[in-house]
Amino acid sequence: MKIWKAVAAAALSAALFHLGTGLHPIAWFTWLAPLPVLLLAPRAGAGTALAAGFFAWGAGQAAMWPYFLSVIEMPLPVVAVSQLGTALVFGLTVTAFRALLLRGRPLSGAVVMPAAWVVTEYTVSLVLPHGAWWSLAYTQADVLPVLQTASATGVWGITFLLVALPSAIAACTRPTGLSPSATPARPLKPDVPGARFWSGGARVAVVFGAVVLLALGYGGWQLRTAPAPQGEKVALVSTDHPNQAVALDTPQGRDLVNRYASRVEKLAKDGARVVVLPEKTFLADDETLPALARPLTRIARTHRVDVVAGLAKVRGGAYYNVALDFPAGGGEPVEYTKQHLVPGLEDELRPGKGLAFAPNTRWGLIICKDLDYPDLVRSYRAAGATALYAPAWDFGDDGWLHSRIAVVRGVENGLAIARVPRAGQVVVSDPNGRVVAEAATTDAEFVSVTAPLPAPSAPTLYARLGDWFAWLCIALLVLSLGGALPLRPRRAARAARPRHL
Repeated sequence: MKIWKAVAAAALSAALFHLGTGLHPIAWFTWLAPLPVLLLAPRAGAGTALAAGFFAWGAGQAAMWPYFLSVIEMPLPVVAVSQLGTALVFGLTVTAFRALLLRGRPLSGAVVMPAAWVVTEYTVSLVLPHGAWWSLAYTQADVLPVLQTASATGVWGITFLLVALPSAIAACTRPTGLSPSATPARPLKPDVPGARFWSGGARVAVVFGAVVLLALGYGGWQLRTAPAPQGEKVALVSTDHPNQAVALDTPQGRDLVNRYASRVEKLAKDGARVVVLPEKTFLADDETLPALARPLTRIARTHRVDVVAGLAKVRGGAYYNVALDFPAGGGEPVEYTKQHLVPGLEDELRPGKGLAFAPNTRWGLIICKDLDYPDLVRSYRAAGATALYAPAWDFGDDGWLHSRIAVVRGVENGLAIARVPRAGQVVVSDPNGRVVAEAATTDAEFVSVTAPLPAPSAPTLYARLGDWFAWLCIALLVLSLGGALPLRPRRAARAARPRHL
């Protein structure tokens, strides 16, 4: 293998990963990204395959370093370990893929790549304090037939498909000869017609072709009819000016309350049944909270509209990130406290517990990063939620990604999602991930969208069974890697010995 071919394959995969992942992915490049290094792997040495895989993933994710370090302020050691660690895992998985192909096990090789990457994503979601924020699956959030797989498997099934297709292509086109150092698998019986053909690329093509067609067929079936709107309207309103929590006992705070109140009242007069404001819009304690509660309660009572506002609330000397629902018809507001805080940026806040619903509805309250955690959203669905209203706060350039993570959580559980951030992308989506309304908060001084409230769907398979597919991938990975282990001398000799009927 000439070194320039290895460099070219690694560079091409890196470029495709750069385009197909990150904050603004191009969905179809994600499917192609692993293919160059997988085609290279069985035609190169183990060290070259490892290096090519490491470089492909590591260089492909290089553009994310400034975001992690400067925007969400992750410590450099954490970024280095997570980024370089996942690059090493990708390189090792490419090496395992190579070993299986050279041992005459193309089906196991085609399985090991997607299974290993699902296990990697699932492990990261459990180990790091960011939930399921990191996944290839979100790149497909606007590809609706593919996105429906999440309702059965969670994001893990979409990740499997994304890596399985290029793995299967590479396995089908592997070199037919073994390397001198490879130990052959058990030879096929020579008098079985078509056995040699069926043992190789055809079996991989049939199995993985069936998997992809099954997923796309399921997606088409899920999308066969669009759910009818409930008839009620949800409105989302946000401004990035100022893009900070404003104390209610200041002139700026009182001005912001008046500006929001006038827009909320107009949206209510136009027929909105619920109006949602962004996360941490105001800073309040028990003494200053009435400056916000009085006008919003009046609007809620007069116009029979629920108003959900996000604020940083001081209670007992501690700070909490809360969403307050001022119920239609008046009454005491319902409070939800954010459970999953952003490390480094919200260390001064205390997390909350439990679920919260708008009174006399199945509309759950949730805040921003909470939507990165599938377990919490499944808990809402199990408690009977049909929609989630999410005040949020993004970081500008990541608005699309954060909005689509929320959309995917809705598909996983069959929920409508209404998410309104500052410095981000306002979005309303139905239980199948169709975006009903959308706007960027940077488009105007105040941005608002109004949409029919999407009708609920039945609880999904993922809502009932959780991360079953991730555990299936753990089993598939163990079984596949067993075929990559070198055979002991006696066993290798028996495997190489011809057998007769």
